[in-house]
Amino acid sequence: MSAVPLRNNKAAASAVRSVTVLGATGSIGDSTMDLLRGARDRYRVEALTANSNVQALAGLAREFGARFAAIADPARLSELKDALAGTRIECGAGESAIIEAAARPADWVMAAVSGAAGLKPALAAVDRGATVALANKECLVCAGDFFMERAARAGACILPADSEHNALFQALSSGNREELERVIITASGGPFRTWAPADIEQATLEQALKHPNWSMGQKITIDSASMMNKGLEVIEASYLFALSPDEIDVLVHPQSIVHGMVEFSDRSVVAQLGTPDMRIPIAHCLGWPDRIVGPSAKLDLAKIGQLTFEAPDYGRFPGLRLAYEALRTGNGATTVFNAANEIAVAAFIAGKIRFGAIARLVEATIDDWLRSGNLAPLDSADEAISVDHNARNRAAALLPQIALKAT
Repeated sequence: MSAVPLRNNKAAASAVRSVTVLGATGSIGDSTMDLLRGARDRYRVEALTANSNVQALAGLAREFGARFAAIADPARLSELKDALAGTRIECGAGESAIIEAAARPADWVMAAVSGAAGLKPALAAVDRGATVALANKECLVCAGDFFMERAARAGACILPADSEHNALFQALSSGNREELERVIITASGGPFRTWAPADIEQATLEQALKHPNWSMGQKITIDSASMMNKGLEVIEASYLFALSPDEIDVLVHPQSIVHGMVEFSDRSVVAQLGTPDMRIPIAHCLGWPDRIVGPSAKLDLAKIGQLTFEAPDYGRFPGLRLAYEALRTGNGATTVFNAANEIAVAAFIAGKIRFGAIARLVEATIDDWLRSGNLAPLDSADEAISVDHNARNRAAALLPQIALKAT
């Protein structure tokens, strides 16, 4: 049984829900805290974590009266203690403290720690059967099979906090699994949607960071420009909703108003629409199975005027093709895909490779991995983290020769 409930069967919500936010100072955490700020009578904060921003973490812990605060950087513990002096807020530092925060008895957990570091804390929340709003891609891209199996075994409820997957989650409630034909994930197309491939190859960092619709962090904005993010979302959707690659389509939708669609056997297509604001899917997760009042702007379709759609161009955006290939290969290939992309994006930001070389490095790393014969099912967090680590090393080793190659 899937740990993602495919129908929103109403259940009585507790009067006050205890919540933990893993990654409270990041962009997803910031949106989550903004929503909590507007509904203080409905939620109590159990724990908050951050990577290294001690002052922001301490400020939020004080503001919301958190019971526990944890900083990922173990060298910052004394600073955190000083910042929380005079309060009754417990604090900790390092990986074990982040995992402890996730394991504390909160009804609802926002899993927004980025990277492979978010896997073990998310599993700690899953293993105690919590409701987990999942905003960490690595939990599914690097460890999707066993992550969802453990969630189902523990009775945890996984709510997708990403805008596209949350849209699919809402639309899927209109039918049963056996009635499903396909899901459609929309993509803005990013800043290079209409560019010639030769121009995309030479795109600068400044150009890649000019997303037409969304305000996001640097890494995800570059992933949007390359459409690697859409490839990652295809992989996530496969594990979240137990879908085959052939049941997942991508459609370019420049306005970013329709976030996802589901087609059923009677050819009805159910879509979820909303303004491009991450607080909308997070609010859905926070209130589920009810809905809460959100601060996002109302959708004015008359003002928008038109919604357009087009097929993705795999020539312009080879990363999307690579994602489907990795998903079909399985056995750690999606973990390698993600790890190599992170190395490639970091190299592009540092000026070591061209924008067009991002996909070439990912493809070369996957090919190298396949030739090594190391493909095997991943059965634990440690195995997934090991594959991630080894893939990063392989990508880094291949980087110089990819940097020298022309298109």
